[in-house]
Amino acid sequence: MSGNAPFSAAEYDRRLTLARTAMQQAGLDAIFVTDPSNQAWLTGYDGWSFYVHQGVIVMPEGEPIWWGRHMDMMGGRRTCWMGHDNILGYSDHFVQSTEIHPMQDLAQVLKARGLGSARIGVEMENYYYSAKAHAVLMTNLPDAQLSDATGLVNWQRLVKSDDEIGFIRKAAGISDKVMQTALERAEPGMRKNDLVADIMHAGITGVGDDWGDYPAIVPLTPSGLDATAAHLTWNGDKMQTGEATFFELSGCYRRYLKWSGKTGQRAKMYPTRTTGYTNDQETQFFR
Repeated sequence: MSGNAPFSAAEYDRRLTLARTAMQQAGLDAIFVTDPSNQAWLTGYDGWSFYVHQGVIVMPEGEPIWWGRHMDMMGGRRTCWMGHDNILGYSDHFVQSTEIHPMQDLAQVLKARGLGSARIGVEMENYYYSAKAHAVLMTNLPDAQLSDATGLVNWQRLVKSDDEIGFIRKAAGISDKVMQTALERAEPGMRKNDLVADIMHAGITGVGDDWGDYPAIVPLTPSGLDATAAHLTWNGDKMQTGEATFFELSGCYRRYLKWSGKTGQRAKMYPTRTTGYTNDQETQFFR
């Protein structure tokens, strides 16, 4: 294995076998995967580059192919388990051009591997596979059949391996630390952004040797009437006595995330005992 992928060759072989079985059942010769979490699951790729076109090609045999922007190809070599011949990059002149498109390059990559007239699955209901990308790919692969394979890889990720469960347990430990930090630090007069800074510091420092990764969701900490709205982030307002705050926080270890949620009023913020709600549906009392 090349790069610094977090799992063993046997684990990646297991994942490829699952994906290929699903491909065969769907009548596909290959899939092009754009969901960043699916890319990481299949190859180990871990870079903040999903804002440009990139993806993973899986065929019935051989290593998968990671394809993306040339500068991100270097990150692929550092994080993917495949050989460098299967980590490909397109030139920067394709990026944000109104005259050419990265999918033209991808079409040539697919043709070079005998997929010019193949049945290829693409993730059509995915944030990272645009309508323009699909149209350009169809135009440049006129003999291929592009079919919707949204969720094909995601469903293979449903049952976690022992190695994955180990990562999730580490993420859970970080999540516990993050939530405990929020509950201990929150107090009247504290600016919400200062509280979130402490929360994020706890999440990134992690627990012991289990360092924290950036989670898929930022800390959500609405208070008062803001807590009646979903998915509001923080501001610079000071926390108030008698004002309830909802905490929706996460711990993350090497792209594996554990979510936690609580809502309530700490006694130091309100003189009476009140109830809180947790994601495991247990009622707790904060004193």
